Amino acid sequence: MAKKKSRSDVTKNTEEQELVITRIFDAPRELVWKAWTDPERVKRWWGPKGFTAPEIRIDLRPGGTYQYCMRSPEGQDMWSGGIFQEVVLQERIVATDYFSDKDGNKISPAQFGLSADFPAESTVTITFTEEGDKTKLTLTYPIPESAAARDAILKSGMEQGWNESFDKLAESLK
Repeated sequence: MAKKKSRSDVTKNTEEQELVITRIFDAPRELVWKAWTDPERVKRWWGPKGFTAPEIRIDLRPGGTYQYCMRSPEGQDMWSGGIFQEVVLQERIVATDYFSDKDGNKISPAQFGLSADFPAESTVTITFTEEGDKTKLTLTYPIPESAAARDAILKSGMEQGWNESFDKLAESLK
């Protein structure tokens, strides 16, 4: 009997120090790219189940910034932001990623209830690969060398949050 494939493949490569989440979307790469880079489209799917994204700002260019507001079901706004390091149209985005206040200033992840060991800033890489008429999206986060920081990331719910967000992204592409 064939093993049922999960909705995403998650790899925790401790040798490479990365958390990798891969998802195949039943949509062409151009559409998945737009859903990721157009602020109005990002508002439709950003955040885990039950969360909304009332404000999204994207200046998609190397050196440009982004800032996302994610609102919890209880009404708490959680802001994040970063700076685009690399943008290859419909192929790859590399950006810093950190928690921020509504004005884009970096703040401690502890202000949102995360462990004091959670990294203050990371670099995320998102790749978009054509797979026939579908799109393979791969999200990669580095996992710090420190055991405490690594545990903070792996226990933070980041993986679950991304998978729930990707579920919403898949729905928004229909």
